[in-house]
Amino acid sequence: MKILLLILSLTSLLMSQQYTFLVNKYNKAIELEAKIISTIAHLSINKKEDIKLYIPEISSVESEIYSKLFVLSKSCEDADFVYIKKDFDEITKCKNRKAIFFTNNYKKLLNNNIFIGAFFWSKSRPNIVFIKNRLMTKHILLPNTYQKFIEDFN
Repeated sequence: MKILLLILSLTSLLMSQQYTFLVNKYNKAIELEAKIISTIAHLSINKKEDIKLYIPEISSVESEIYSKLFVLSKSCEDADFVYIKKDFDEITKCKNRKAIFFTNNYKKLLNNNIFIGAFFWSKSRPNIVFIKNRLMTKHILLPNTYQKFIEDFN
């Protein structure tokens, strides 16, 4: 009986290592997203010191990864850059109109003028979209390498 339990324990231990790749892939996707958002934030905000980022309802994994690139803010009011990843309706009540608002939802970008752009995944590819007139109202000038991501909606 002890041998059977030992064999079952070893088998389950060996099989459990097959599923740890899921966590690592998720972390890698968040790391890539964080790097892209960091680049966008630094291009959008001309600030020498660290940029304060606010993500509503941020998970602990996201917090750990994003904190390597940003100073995380607890509220929208003292943030320089706000990245909305989930359905979060309270952002319209944010009193900080100097912050740059970004989303991960293309429909949300089109329907709410507060967002200057969006970063989202489509067909397993990352997509970045900026709205030209919103960039102009915020006085954001992106480098030539980002001009292909700017859409002109009238």
